[in-house]
Amino acid sequence: MPKHLSLTALSEVSSTCLRNIRLIATDMDGTLTKRGKFTPALLQALEDLAAANIKVLIVTGRSAGWVSGLSSLMPVAGAMAENGGLYFPPGNQKPVVLTPIADLIKHRQQLATTFEKLQTQFPQIQESVDNRFRVTDWTFDVAGLSQDKLQILERLCQQMGWGFTYSNVQCHIKPQGQDKAVGLLQVLREYLPDYSPEQIVTVGDSPNDESLFDRHYFPISVGVANVLEYVDKLQHQPAYITTAAEGDGFCELSSYILQSF
Repeated sequence: MPKHLSLTALSEVSSTCLRNIRLIATDMDGTLTKRGKFTPALLQALEDLAAANIKVLIVTGRSAGWVSGLSSLMPVAGAMAENGGLYFPPGNQKPVVLTPIADLIKHRQQLATTFEKLQTQFPQIQESVDNRFRVTDWTFDVAGLSQDKLQILERLCQQMGWGFTYSNVQCHIKPQGQDKAVGLLQVLREYLPDYSPEQIVTVGDSPNDESLFDRHYFPISVGVANVLEYVDKLQHQPAYITTAAEGDGFCELSSYILQSF
């Protein structure tokens, strides 16, 4: 069972704490988006953060192919795809595979076989439209799956030697040990070594963001308000929570950080 923590309103965080922030590592769907779209307010917030020399790193479960194009167009300092599977440095540099996979073709075949086995018990699950653009994981749509069914799917994946997580968009069959925190810690260590934990805030809204809320690694974490839908299911819960949901919550966080200077 999850350990229940007292969720503190973002308005209660000290300005000194926010003044130290130099890097925001944030989920995308349901955290940067609003009803599935980027808003003008969100894009302005990203521009304002960049102007203040506060870097934003996207940490999403979306596919490598999808993130490759998106990260090169947005005012961000790079992006991680597939829940920590790959890292796209800023600019048009070659992506870095963070999860060691000896044979990618064989890996994809094994994921496909696992998905087929899940379909024998859950014939309604459908491969996500972006799955063909993935490298390290395999996704299917989360719509219509109850919490009980998600728990069964997780158990089946574990029995077959795979990890499992889900967001407000998709379910992910993934290598065991691959998650956002593991990938982010590797990126920080190898590509962004100048940032201390006190200079980083992690942001999310779904179960696949849970590792970003682990206070042992990330003492300053924020959940946008829609995380309340899942908070009782999370072992690690965000240190702070915004008043607003989705992209409006991220803009709220951005505003607090910029006002702290």
